[in-house]
Amino acid sequence: MHFLSTLPFSLQTVCLLIASNVFMTFAWYGHLKNMATAPWYLAALASWGIALFEYLLQVPGNRIGFQQAGFSVAQLKITQEVITLSVFVPFAMVYLGEPLKLDYLWAGLCMVGAVYFIFRSG
Repeated sequence: MHFLSTLPFSLQTVCLLIASNVFMTFAWYGHLKNMATAPWYLAALASWGIALFEYLLQVPGNRIGFQQAGFSVAQLKITQEVITLSVFVPFAMVYLGEPLKLDYLWAGLCMVGAVYFIFRSG
């Protein structure tokens, strides 16, 4: 964590949210591959275990972003959504074997618009 403390607060926020999102994505979707034949409640328990690490990164990331970096709650939310899409698409393709779809590009462009509108001054 010492490396993170040398970064600007906004970058600390983004790094923590990226790391938390990797855990979140595995918690939400990893069981579709790893535990496909297991009962749903075992998959849920495993997902909860993984999600703990998500929260251990997401909570400080959001706090740093809000308290030190000066992000608004809306800016944090849109940042999280952009990170979610950025993590999910490679995960779906590489880990779950989903094909690349043009819809991912359109969704990404919509997110760029969301970032523009939420971060513009005015």
